[in-house]
Amino acid sequence: MNIKSLSISGLLTLEMHALNNEGAEGNTMMTRMVDIVDASGQKHTVNAISGDMFKHIQTEHLIEEALESGLPLCEGCKQFNANRICADKGFVSSSDFNKDTADSIILTSALTRCVADDLQGILITSEIGKKRSIARKSCVEFGWVVGKPGAVATESYFHAKYVPEGRGKGSESPENLGQNIFHRPASSGQYAVVVGVDLFRVSRNDITLETPLDEEAVGRRRAALVRSVMNVFIKPAGAHRNTQNPHVVDFTGTIATSASSLPAPAISALNENYIEETRRVTAVLNQIEPNGIEVREFQGLSGFAESVAAILGPAVARTQT
Repeated sequence: MNIKSLSISGLLTLEMHALNNEGAEGNTMMTRMVDIVDASGQKHTVNAISGDMFKHIQTEHLIEEALESGLPLCEGCKQFNANRICADKGFVSSSDFNKDTADSIILTSALTRCVADDLQGILITSEIGKKRSIARKSCVEFGWVVGKPGAVATESYFHAKYVPEGRGKGSESPENLGQNIFHRPASSGQYAVVVGVDLFRVSRNDITLETPLDEEAVGRRRAALVRSVMNVFIKPAGAHRNTQNPHVVDFTGTIATSASSLPAPAISALNENYIEETRRVTAVLNQIEPNGIEVREFQGLSGFAESVAAILGPAVARTQT
């Protein structure tokens, strides 16, 4: 997979989801709304899902990929601890480090020890930093998943807790503990998605700009990263999926890849002409660097999966170690 960067841009149609709740007021759960401005300068208030949510979903899929593929994980990531390698006692208490250890050495140890810290990023601020912080930037970036104006809707639905022993009694009854009546939102519509993946940075030390792993190991990590991004849209995990599992209806858009230092273009689907704009930008970039950019257009989730499979190719099929 001779690709240095990859981007995804498209319209994702989700029905009856609750991936973006931002808190509650009384017994009513609130959904997240954002203000955007279209090309004509008109402001719109639309439903949106934070990129943090999609990054969290992708991290879950990446850890599963690592466990199945035999890729290394620190103890923190094995437990899905938000502190990641900072929660790995074997790492933070290592006798290999002291206050004079160079940041680059600590960073190299972290990224070789754990594929999640390598790909998802980490800020090492525990005792290993000796009152310093050591940053590792993520190799994947998710933008806000933003509702297309006029193509999203949110409704609030009434729910009641079923309490067999407390039926017919007031909410203050000892047999009827907890909140009984609540309102939960569900959103449906078309959402603009933008994702960027810097494959050239996989396992590369951000300080020394050197890669301590061999080509085969780096290739396996790149493949796991791309698969985890694909899995986000095949199975969007997240909040309230026990009763509001999102209906993934459609996904259309483009996947751009770059084999050079030119970045893979990603024009938001909030632009009505984003596919045509992507084609034109690609044509210009390929004049600068012949055959440097390739764009695959896809229709439907199956087309998206086929495009990702074509990018991965048979040479990077998952292998168990």
